[in-house]
Amino acid sequence: MAVRHQLVEREPAAVWNVLRDPSHYADWVVGTSETVPRAGRWPEVGSSLTYMIKLGPKSVEGFTVVRRFEHPRFLELEAHTGIGTARIAFDIRSWGEETLLIVDEHPLRGPGGLLHNAVLETLIQFRHRDMLGRLARLVERLNPPKGHVAAPPSAVTEEASRE
Repeated sequence: MAVRHQLVEREPAAVWNVLRDPSHYADWVVGTSETVPRAGRWPEVGSSLTYMIKLGPKSVEGFTVVRRFEHPRFLELEAHTGIGTARIAFDIRSWGEETLLIVDEHPLRGPGGLLHNAVLETLIQFRHRDMLGRLARLVERLNPPKGHVAAPPSAVTEEASRE
């Protein structure tokens, strides 16, 4: 079970503003692009998004389903990649005037579930570090501190694509 945390310098409502917006999914989820709604109203339980996953020079279609949504604290997703699935759980905690974001991911089905080991855990940790950093930067850009103006969405997307 790969667990990682990130302190986001905004209140939990700002984190939820990004998590609730399916158009930003590919901006913070590593390796995804071309995100579109698949079913339901994101992030209600049972809703889902479809996206492309970049695997080196190839791309495959994947989708993510919301399995648990308890605002303002929990969001749990099941990601389907075509070769297996993974559970990704977000715990969004108020931390003073900031947010402590904790992510817990583990493979459910497919090769990852069968071969879950320390090497896979290490790879997931690297992915989480990148994903949580992207999410924190996106939240902080789109929700500026009081008295500041937010960066235009195009600037956020362009910077995320360079990372």
